[in-house]
Amino acid sequence: MKVYISKILGFLLSLFFYHCQAFPHYKFVVKEVPYTRLCSTKNILTVNGKYPGPTLYVHKGDTIVVDVYNRGKYNITIHWHGVKQPRNPWTDGPAYITQCPIAPGAKFRQKIILTTEEGTLWWHAHSDWLRATVYGAMIIYPKLGTSYPFAKPDAEIPILLGDWWIQDIVEVVDELLLSGGQGNYSNAFTINGQPGDLYPCSKQDTFRLKVERGLTYLLRIINSAVQDMLFFSIAGHNVTLVGSDASYLKPLERSFFVISPGQTFDVLLEANQSPNHYYMAAKAYTVAVQTTFDNTTTTAIVEYSGNYTPSSPPLFPYLPEFNDTHATVNFTGSLRSLADKEHPIDVPMEINTYLFYTLSMNTVPCSNYSCSGPNGWRFRASVNNITFVDPEIDILEAYYYCIPGVFGTWFPDFPLLFYNFTALSLPTNLLMPTLGTEVKILEYNSTVELVFQGTNLLKGSDHPMHLHGFSFYVVGVGLGNFDHEIDPLKYNLVDPPLSNTIIVPDNGWLTIRFKANNPGVWYMHCHFDRHMLWGMDAVFLVKNGESPDAKVSLPPSDMPSCYKPVPITSKVANSLGPDICPIYVEKK
Repeated sequence: MKVYISKILGFLLSLFFYHCQAFPHYKFVVKEVPYTRLCSTKNILTVNGKYPGPTLYVHKGDTIVVDVYNRGKYNITIHWHGVKQPRNPWTDGPAYITQCPIAPGAKFRQKIILTTEEGTLWWHAHSDWLRATVYGAMIIYPKLGTSYPFAKPDAEIPILLGDWWIQDIVEVVDELLLSGGQGNYSNAFTINGQPGDLYPCSKQDTFRLKVERGLTYLLRIINSAVQDMLFFSIAGHNVTLVGSDASYLKPLERSFFVISPGQTFDVLLEANQSPNHYYMAAKAYTVAVQTTFDNTTTTAIVEYSGNYTPSSPPLFPYLPEFNDTHATVNFTGSLRSLADKEHPIDVPMEINTYLFYTLSMNTVPCSNYSCSGPNGWRFRASVNNITFVDPEIDILEAYYYCIPGVFGTWFPDFPLLFYNFTALSLPTNLLMPTLGTEVKILEYNSTVELVFQGTNLLKGSDHPMHLHGFSFYVVGVGLGNFDHEIDPLKYNLVDPPLSNTIIVPDNGWLTIRFKANNPGVWYMHCHFDRHMLWGMDAVFLVKNGESPDAKVSLPPSDMPSCYKPVPITSKVANSLGPDICPIYVEKK
């Protein structure tokens, strides 16, 4: 009982500090608003009536507070994508991982703690597929008194790439779940909420970026699309990538690049061409032969100032073929951290936790072969052949309040079966995954190397993997099966890019390293929402450290909850053990 009373006193004390500290304050009102695209009007869920939602402007190291009011008709959560939230998983946002959803009519105050992030991130809904319309940019300027590691641009413009369904997005998800198939793909891609000239009823609202010859523009590009990686290019112009996922890069000049859902790039555009109108364009990159996809192209117009007769139509850029895997892998492998004196990196060199995770497409049986997946079965996806199943109580609450039976701790470090992961033909018995709610326990301050290995089950797919609570170094990438003896010799340990979302190539591998110095429960998943829904998810539970600043903070007072806490005795805590219960006390 003493353990419980101590926890309650600490909780009450935290409420005082949580509500009395003066942080910049924002108000997000989630509500439905009618929007017209592609010749038809429908109600969509928005924040503050805006699509895309409002942009947050902050500085490196800031802490802000966002009050989220749910005036819609669906449960919702908001995730601050790429914000590490040290010791504060409570407001990270993924539904049933770190919180229960904000119910219609309810409110949740979210504290957003920035540390080393500098550049472009974003926020989005993290429940079902509501992020299709509930998303916005987060611009993180350098600390006051410091500057960019490149010449200050003449202007900065957020460029949010997205997608649009004519059908209600909730109906799309419901039909996907009912059918067991892939569901409907989007009807259009968008740039800053507009499909562009190539779609019906869209030309007059095409986004226009007005530029002046001789000036330089910082484009903060975010892929908020639900399902698709996108090739991006601007006709007649090369661009220079200088940042990714709120971390600086060595300048990289490209005529086009690929960006996955969840990724951000900071890109310098020099307006150095003859005055004219130039298309900015994006289209899907995909190799998934088991699924159809949106094969359309979204456009915006880069419009030079001055008196001239523009080309009609505007000049169109080169974009690779939709299935150009080599272009994607080569681009990912070319990214390098800036790694200078003012922006040092800290790649873990001594690794004590090695993980090898396969990423697979799977199927499970349907009665009478009645589903729309291959052979009448239902699509699933997995990590190490485990399909993640959402619990009814969020894992963070279950951990913090020592609730038994919510999750298990036997998530394997390696696949239970090694085989030729990228073989052209694989046995059908490999298609069936194990369903479960398992977490991987990490010791505080452990140094982790994680190899992602794509498999050719159901002909495979690329996978944009996102890790909450951390940024990680991408030290290697390649096609085929990972070679444990040869491939580590080619790791980049000098200036690897620091990311929070990265593309694991189709039938290829990718290695990341990070230090588990952020205690709490942290989600990792494919950022194709379809794959995430099918179970390509995992959860890391980073145990508390010894010092007070190495322990999970106390929960906020208005935390959405699926569970009413009950007193936890030392006897119960001991029976659960330290991996399940953070207040575990050794038996005398």
